[in-house]
Amino acid sequence: MAEAAAAPPTPDVMQGVEGTGAAVKEALPSAATPMAVTPPQEADNACETLYIQNLNEKIKIDVMKASLRGLFKSYGEVLDVVAHSNLRMRGQAFVSFASTDSARRALKDVQRFPLYQKPMQISFARTRSDAVVKNVDADNYDAHKARRDEHKRTTRYTNPLKQKFRAKRMAAEMDGAAALPAPKRPAVQMPDEYLPPNKILFLQNLPESVTKDQLMALFSQYPNLHEVRLIPTKRDIAFVEYMDEGSAGVAKDALHNYKLDGENKIKITFARK
Repeated sequence: MAEAAAAPPTPDVMQGVEGTGAAVKEALPSAATPMAVTPPQEADNACETLYIQNLNEKIKIDVMKASLRGLFKSYGEVLDVVAHSNLRMRGQAFVSFASTDSARRALKDVQRFPLYQKPMQISFARTRSDAVVKNVDADNYDAHKARRDEHKRTTRYTNPLKQKFRAKRMAAEMDGAAALPAPKRPAVQMPDEYLPPNKILFLQNLPESVTKDQLMALFSQYPNLHEVRLIPTKRDIAFVEYMDEGSAGVAKDALHNYKLDGENKIKITFARK
């Protein structure tokens, strides 16, 4: 007896999908809603596997696979449903039947069916899937698998889609690297002893009891003294300014390490410009 043709899918078809019935029932149109189905042209490359595009990418992969299996099982035995979440395979899937007739009827009836609000675009796959070969030609499965693996290896870097995605990824990585701020090099401060000549001297390690008059008396021994400035909040440092760098250098060399209180040595350097 010839196998009866399956009726076009309705939301009731999906109620048997374990764990997805409620979600799919909500996503699919009601039975009263007319569907515009465009019958596909008969193809010479008909095979047991259907290639499906334009799937809703927001649906989780395991839910989508269960929904597809529940939708297509009324047309015959579904051997396998393949879908991946990677960028190259997003929004696509393969559904493999046990016979070409089942795949042909499913393609005709389900073409443009709005699964999760997106009409499916269905065509025959270019080659048989692993599940189909294992089912109808098990003796040649190993050879088929070897050819598939070799094809993947040889097209890994020549596949136009992969090249496109690789170029986008590299461009994104380069943009990300360019957007990162350059690491700041720590500021290297020159030691006081190597600062360039300056007409202002910087005094450190002064006794806290030192007075301005004491410093004026000490540094006025050397010509061209202009000013002595103490820091009220920091009594152990001071600035002594001369009229020119040469005069300041003479005083610096003469009084560096001088013991103003008989104990602590004064550290004298050129002030930083």
